[in-house]
Amino acid sequence: MKQGRSTLLWTALILILLGGMHTAWRHFVHQVPLLPGSQQTYWDLEARVEMEAEGSPVKVRLAIPQSQPGFLMRSEHTASPGFGVSFVEGDQRFAEWSIRSATATQWLYYRAQFQFDPKRHIPAVDHAPDLKPSTWSQPLQAAAAQVLRRSWQESADSFSLAKALAERISNEKNQNGRLLLSEMSASEAMVNLLNDAKVPARVLYGLKLEDGRRRQALQQLVQVFDGQNWQLFDVNSAASLDVTGNNYLLWQQQAGPILEVEGAHESKVTFSMLTTHEPASSSVNALAVKDALLSLSIHSLPISEQALFKTLLLLPLGALVVVVLRVFIGLKTSGTFMPLLIALAFLEMSLSAGLITFLILVSAGLVLRQLLAYLNLLLVARVAAVIVCVIGMIALFAVISFHTGITTGMKVTLFPMIILAWTIERMSILWEEEGPLEVVKQGGGSLITATLAFLLMDIYEVRYWMFNFLGLQLVVLALILIVGSYTGYRLLELWRFNPLANQNKG
Repeated sequence: MKQGRSTLLWTALILILLGGMHTAWRHFVHQVPLLPGSQQTYWDLEARVEMEAEGSPVKVRLAIPQSQPGFLMRSEHTASPGFGVSFVEGDQRFAEWSIRSATATQWLYYRAQFQFDPKRHIPAVDHAPDLKPSTWSQPLQAAAAQVLRRSWQESADSFSLAKALAERISNEKNQNGRLLLSEMSASEAMVNLLNDAKVPARVLYGLKLEDGRRRQALQQLVQVFDGQNWQLFDVNSAASLDVTGNNYLLWQQQAGPILEVEGAHESKVTFSMLTTHEPASSSVNALAVKDALLSLSIHSLPISEQALFKTLLLLPLGALVVVVLRVFIGLKTSGTFMPLLIALAFLEMSLSAGLITFLILVSAGLVLRQLLAYLNLLLVARVAAVIVCVIGMIALFAVISFHTGITTGMKVTLFPMIILAWTIERMSILWEEEGPLEVVKQGGGSLITATLAFLLMDIYEVRYWMFNFLGLQLVVLALILIVGSYTGYRLLELWRFNPLANQNKG
């Protein structure tokens, strides 16, 4: 027994030393800062082209970004096995891939890193786009004229006119705006109206920057010109965008198609993004290309997978919280690691919204489960029925949230549906066998555990450390091994047996 405990302690010590050495290596050799303080902000953007090749020559042309106000391009590269690739420079840059023959599903990757630089000035306009005469259909002619006339009266220049037009087009109560949107997109309608007012404008595509987002689509933006100046507008939100702000990046500089494919069908392009904070003198992702040892790390993966790991690497911390609460405190939970999955859903929602949503779903599920009990179903069929009911409740909750304007409620789909169904089944059986008090204990213990795990995983510095210093995973593993070797009394047991101890003393 003593030998086994000694082996465990030595194993934990070795894991802590290895984790500490790797963390020190990352900090001193690769210059990754220990704290996400006043460092340069970098955005890693990845475009993934997916298509079904037909066995013939394939040509792919993708519009790609360049340095622009607020963002300085630091590096770019592609991953396209078997394809030849070239870059076409000009007012609008393109990446072109080609191959003599390809079959089945093909993936092409374009990756660029931008440094956020709010001091980069907005370049002067060499020449604004040409005005294009609008060809409104007969039903739209009167509506367009009325929208433009009212907006013109409420504006003083080209930019204020664009803002007034965006407000009317995006207003669902404006009948003229809804009529225009029945035949074209909001951005196209705004450009046509501005051209009618002799204001140069064009539709461009931009990427809304949100850390850790995967498989996102580009958004239509309207670029409006006023003499030597220009400004971006998001028509759907009726707001002008700060072109030097750390929230939007123009993917194209000239109007035109984003993706053109020959020799394949069902082509599409999606975008992933990730932000890092690093010293101005170094870049982890640039080192990942040069350093063979570092290339084996998470940073050498495609950005869509990096964004996924940014959340997955927090799971060991949540597991440590579960182990501590169950081993030291003796807290009961409904399922061993169910609270950890609930905490992951809380990370995408707010804590209060997540708790309320969880309580509503479980309470409604318990009621439905009691109704199913009268049908005398077998276990598998009963759990399957609960799963269907849970999915239906989640869909209903999302629809109600959308129509009531509660955007957080639409993220209810992030809850693990199968785990929720099994939780409802376990609680229902526990209610029948042990009574409602035991259900409250285990349900409350699950929520306490999920909340504490969420509070730890939601700390910004903790998320930064767990993603950038993988050696800390070994340290967490060592702590789990040490906590797991504890065989003494739990805190709740001491509290439960305290009256008995006092009686023996008396």
